[in-house]
Amino acid sequence: MQAHVNEGRIMMAWNNCGMMCASLKGIHWSTRTGNCLNIQLQHLRNYCVTSLLRRHSAATNAAAAEAITFVPRHQDTSTTELAEFERVLRRFPRLAVITGAGISTESGVPDYRSAEVGLYARRGHRPITYQEFVSSEPVRRRYWARNFAGWPRFSSVQPNAAHHALAEWQRRGRCSSLVTQNVDGLHTAAAGGEVTELHGSSHRVRCLGCDFTQSRHQLQRVLERANPQFAAEAPAALRPDGDVELDQDQVSRFVVPPCPDCGGLLMPDIVFFGDSVPRARVDSVRQAVADADALLVVGSSLHVYSAYRHVLQAVELDRPVLILNIGPTRGDKHAFYKLDGRAGLVLPRLRL
Repeated sequence: MQAHVNEGRIMMAWNNCGMMCASLKGIHWSTRTGNCLNIQLQHLRNYCVTSLLRRHSAATNAAAAEAITFVPRHQDTSTTELAEFERVLRRFPRLAVITGAGISTESGVPDYRSAEVGLYARRGHRPITYQEFVSSEPVRRRYWARNFAGWPRFSSVQPNAAHHALAEWQRRGRCSSLVTQNVDGLHTAAAGGEVTELHGSSHRVRCLGCDFTQSRHQLQRVLERANPQFAAEAPAALRPDGDVELDQDQVSRFVVPPCPDCGGLLMPDIVFFGDSVPRARVDSVRQAVADADALLVVGSSLHVYSAYRHVLQAVELDRPVLILNIGPTRGDKHAFYKLDGRAGLVLPRLRL
């Protein structure tokens, strides 16, 4: 998770020291004593602010080290490679961009498939399918218990440099459409413009039996009231969809409230494995690719067909496919240009 400069605390320390200085300076001192006092008070004031800044720097470094835990091994992108990638991108004024889990690993959100650091590689974990969720009450309870425990941490994750770079491209019209496979809401938080969330968003909840919807933050408060004795603490092993490991005893005691409108089943507004992307959403992305000069894929292995189908579409329409990813992807054979690199270090350095 990203640490932020706590400017309020720094300014408070500065002002408090300043008020103390002013109070002491109001006392009548001899000239020599007063001059020495002024010097000492200035040192004290500087020390307060410097100490806070050092603490912030340590917190920032720790957060950065934690975040890149989920970034696969990679080679640094050379200046020559970066310049060539920039030259290629400049040929296409309107870029349709599709992002995958690889863009969020630098924010501390793990992915599933990366070699050595992906969840499949580390734990052999397989996510719940849509069929399991809708057909099994124990599966739903397990899902919501783990999601409840992981939500405070997952929802506090912040956009990284790659998200902000693409947001700036959106504002300048270089990114004509932004589509993401991720459900973490980080592109929306970067606030560059409209984002098509191909697989939905973990930040929304919907009912399977009626039109009821609510924010995930609202549901968290409902779950807290329904489970006042639930004392699970989220461990370090956050999963890509925001849930965490819990023991069976914790899960068995968890209460999942029904929909307040119809008593139906509540589920996150995401496309589970085994489910399909809504047709209207697919058509919207297809139109975005057709309207663009090229398709840029960032941080996706394209293993999932819901994203790969748009690479195939771009090829059919004779739109160049450009790929920025660590490691091989399913779309490499279709790529007009492929750069093996880390999105957070590449995208902010491009001058388009």
